[in-house]
Amino acid sequence: MKVYLSDSQETYSLGIALGQSLPPGSVILLQGNLGAGKTTLVQGIGAGLGIKDSIDSPTFTLVNEYLDGRVPLYHLDLYRLESMEIEALNLAIYWEGVEMPLGIVAIEWAEKLVDKPDNYLLVCLNYLGEAGREVEIFGTGELSNLSIGITHLSNLPLCSLRSLWLNHSNAIGNDITLFVVTI
Repeated sequence: MKVYLSDSQETYSLGIALGQSLPPGSVILLQGNLGAGKTTLVQGIGAGLGIKDSIDSPTFTLVNEYLDGRVPLYHLDLYRLESMEIEALNLAIYWEGVEMPLGIVAIEWAEKLVDKPDNYLLVCLNYLGEAGREVEIFGTGELSNLSIGITHLSNLPLCSLRSLWLNHSNAIGNDITLFVVTI
Protein backbone atom coordinates (compact mmCIF):
# COMPACT_ATOMS: atom_id res chain seq x y z
CA MET A 1 0.00 0.00 0.00
CA LYS A 2 1.27 3.46 -0.86
CA VAL A 3 0.28 6.79 0.69
CA TYR A 4 1.53 10.35 0.18
CA LEU A 5 2.06 12.69 3.12
CA SER A 6 2.51 16.39 2.47
CA ASP A 7 4.79 17.26 5.40
CA SER A 8 6.48 16.08 8.59
CA GLN A 9 3.33 16.78 10.64
CA GLU A 10 1.43 14.20 8.59
CA THR A 11 4.31 11.75 9.05
CA TYR A 12 4.09 12.38 12.81
CA SER A 13 0.31 11.89 12.68
CA LEU A 14 0.68 8.56 10.89
CA GLY A 15 3.03 7.57 13.73
CA ILE A 16 0.40 8.58 16.30
CA ALA A 17 -2.15 6.36 14.56
CA LEU A 18 0.30 3.44 14.58
CA GLY A 19 1.15 3.98 18.25
CA GLN A 20 -2.52 4.06 19.22
CA SER A 21 -3.43 1.02 17.17
CA LEU A 22 -0.70 -1.60 16.98
CA PRO A 23 -0.66 -4.37 19.59
CA PRO A 24 2.29 -5.22 21.86
CA GLY A 25 4.83 -7.31 19.99
CA SER A 26 4.53 -5.32 16.76
CA VAL A 27 7.80 -4.73 14.92
CA ILE A 28 8.09 -1.82 12.51
CA LEU A 29 10.98 -1.99 10.07
CA LEU A 30 11.76 1.50 8.79
CA GLN A 31 13.61 2.13 5.55
CA GLY A 32 14.41 5.39 3.80
CA ASN A 33 17.18 7.83 3.04
CA LEU A 34 18.49 10.39 5.51
CA GLY A 35 15.76 12.96 6.14
CA ALA A 36 12.95 10.72 4.87
CA GLY A 37 11.06 10.92 8.18
CA LYS A 38 11.92 7.70 10.01
CA THR A 39 12.61 9.39 13.35
CA THR A 40 9.60 11.70 12.94
CA LEU A 41 7.39 8.64 12.44
CA VAL A 42 8.83 7.02 15.59
CA GLN A 43 8.25 10.25 17.54
CA GLY A 44 4.60 10.05 16.48
CA ILE A 45 4.44 6.39 17.51
CA GLY A 46 5.73 7.40 20.94
CA ALA A 47 3.09 10.12 21.20
CA GLY A 48 0.43 7.60 20.21
CA LEU A 49 1.66 5.31 22.98
CA GLY A 50 1.41 8.17 25.50
CA ILE A 51 5.17 8.52 25.98
CA LYS A 52 6.09 11.94 27.36
CA ASP A 53 9.89 11.68 27.02
CA SER A 54 11.66 13.33 24.09
CA ILE A 55 12.25 10.71 21.41
CA ASP A 56 15.55 11.11 19.61
CA SER A 57 17.28 8.94 17.04
CA PRO A 58 19.51 6.38 18.78
CA THR A 59 22.20 6.65 16.10
CA PHE A 60 24.99 6.57 18.69
CA THR A 61 23.25 4.74 21.56
CA LEU A 62 21.84 2.09 19.13
CA VAL A 63 18.75 1.43 21.29
CA ASN A 64 16.49 3.79 23.24
CA GLU A 65 13.91 2.22 25.53
CA TYR A 66 10.79 4.15 26.52
CA LEU A 67 8.84 2.28 29.18
CA ASP A 68 6.23 4.81 30.33
CA GLY A 69 3.63 4.47 27.54
CA ARG A 70 0.65 2.17 26.92
CA VAL A 71 3.29 -0.44 26.07
CA PRO A 72 7.08 -0.05 25.88
CA LEU A 73 8.67 1.45 22.77
CA TYR A 74 12.05 0.11 21.72
CA HIS A 75 13.66 2.44 19.17
CA LEU A 76 16.68 0.99 17.36
CA ASP A 77 18.96 2.57 14.78
CA LEU A 78 21.25 0.38 12.68
CA TYR A 79 22.73 3.18 10.54
CA ARG A 80 26.33 2.94 11.79
CA LEU A 81 26.50 -0.86 12.08
CA GLU A 82 27.71 -3.66 9.83
CA SER A 83 25.87 -6.99 9.52
CA MET A 84 28.15 -8.87 11.93
CA GLU A 85 27.77 -6.14 14.56
CA ILE A 86 23.99 -6.26 14.21
CA GLU A 87 23.89 -10.03 14.62
CA ALA A 88 25.99 -9.77 17.80
CA LEU A 89 23.39 -7.47 19.40
CA ASN A 90 20.78 -10.28 19.61
CA LEU A 91 17.96 -7.86 18.79
CA ALA A 92 15.37 -10.64 18.87
CA ILE A 93 15.10 -10.10 22.65
CA TYR A 94 13.02 -7.01 21.85
CA TRP A 95 10.32 -8.84 19.87
CA GLU A 96 10.33 -12.29 21.47
CA GLY A 97 8.85 -11.12 24.77
CA VAL A 98 11.05 -13.43 26.87
CA GLU A 99 13.80 -11.17 28.22
CA MET A 100 12.03 -7.84 27.62
CA PRO A 101 8.33 -6.99 28.02
CA LEU A 102 6.52 -7.02 24.68
CA GLY A 103 6.19 -3.56 23.22
CA ILE A 104 6.42 -1.79 19.89
CA VAL A 105 9.83 -2.22 18.24
CA ALA A 106 10.76 0.45 15.68
CA ILE A 107 13.98 -0.21 13.76
CA GLU A 108 15.52 2.53 11.60
CA TRP A 109 17.74 1.43 8.72
CA ALA A 110 16.10 -2.00 8.91
CA GLU A 111 17.45 -2.99 5.48
CA LYS A 112 20.67 -3.82 7.37
CA LEU A 113 18.86 -6.33 9.60
CA VAL A 114 19.97 -9.86 8.72
CA ASP A 115 17.47 -11.87 10.78
CA LYS A 116 14.00 -10.36 10.65
CA PRO A 117 11.13 -11.40 12.91
CA ASP A 118 8.32 -13.54 11.45
CA ASN A 119 5.80 -10.73 11.86
CA TYR A 120 6.55 -7.13 10.98
CA LEU A 121 5.30 -4.00 9.32
CA LEU A 122 7.73 -2.70 6.70
CA VAL A 123 7.48 1.07 6.27
CA CYS A 124 9.49 2.55 3.38
CA LEU A 125 9.70 6.34 3.39
CA ASN A 126 10.84 8.39 0.43
CA TYR A 127 11.34 12.16 0.77
CA LEU A 128 9.99 13.94 -2.34
CA GLY A 129 11.12 17.49 -1.53
CA GLU A 130 8.31 20.04 -1.58
CA ALA A 131 5.88 17.31 -2.64
CA GLY A 132 6.21 15.67 0.80
CA ARG A 133 6.81 11.99 1.43
CA GLU A 134 5.80 8.78 -0.25
CA VAL A 135 5.21 6.00 2.27
CA GLU A 136 4.82 2.34 1.35
CA ILE A 137 3.58 -0.05 4.03
CA PHE A 138 3.71 -3.84 3.83
CA GLY A 139 2.70 -6.32 6.52
CA THR A 140 4.11 -9.83 6.94
CA GLY A 141 3.06 -12.73 9.12
CA GLU A 142 0.31 -11.70 11.53
CA LEU A 143 0.53 -8.15 10.19
CA SER A 144 -0.13 -9.26 6.60
CA ASN A 145 -3.91 -9.19 7.08
CA LEU A 146 -4.16 -5.51 6.29
CA SER A 147 -7.03 -4.17 4.24
CA ILE A 148 -7.09 -0.78 2.58
CA GLY A 149 -9.97 1.69 2.34
CA ILE A 150 -10.69 5.42 2.43
CA THR A 151 -11.69 7.08 5.68
CA HIS A 152 -10.71 9.90 8.08
CA LEU A 153 -8.11 10.38 10.80
CA SER A 154 -8.70 13.35 13.05
CA ASN A 155 -4.96 13.75 13.74
CA LEU A 156 -4.29 14.91 10.19
CA PRO A 157 -5.00 18.44 9.03
CA LEU A 158 -8.05 18.45 6.78
CA CYS A 159 -6.26 20.63 4.22
CA SER A 160 -3.79 17.85 3.40
CA LEU A 161 -6.20 15.03 2.69
CA ARG A 162 -4.41 11.71 2.15
CA SER A 163 -5.76 8.20 2.56
CA LEU A 164 -4.93 4.92 4.12
CA TRP A 165 -6.98 2.52 6.17
CA LEU A 166 -5.42 -0.49 7.77
CA ASN A 167 -7.52 -3.05 9.54
CA HIS A 168 -5.94 -5.89 11.49
CA SER A 169 -7.30 -8.29 14.10
CA ASN A 170 -4.80 -8.82 16.86
CA ALA A 171 -4.24 -12.01 18.84
CA ILE A 172 -7.11 -11.32 21.24
CA GLY A 173 -9.57 -10.60 18.46
CA ASN A 174 -9.69 -6.82 18.68
CA ASP A 175 -9.92 -5.00 15.37
CA ILE A 176 -7.17 -2.46 14.91
CA THR A 177 -7.82 0.33 12.44
CA LEU A 178 -5.50 3.08 11.26
CA PHE A 179 -6.89 6.02 9.38
CA VAL A 180 -5.11 8.57 7.24
CA VAL A 181 -7.25 10.79 5.01
CA THR A 182 -7.12 11.21 1.21
CA ILE A 183 -9.14 13.21 -1.23
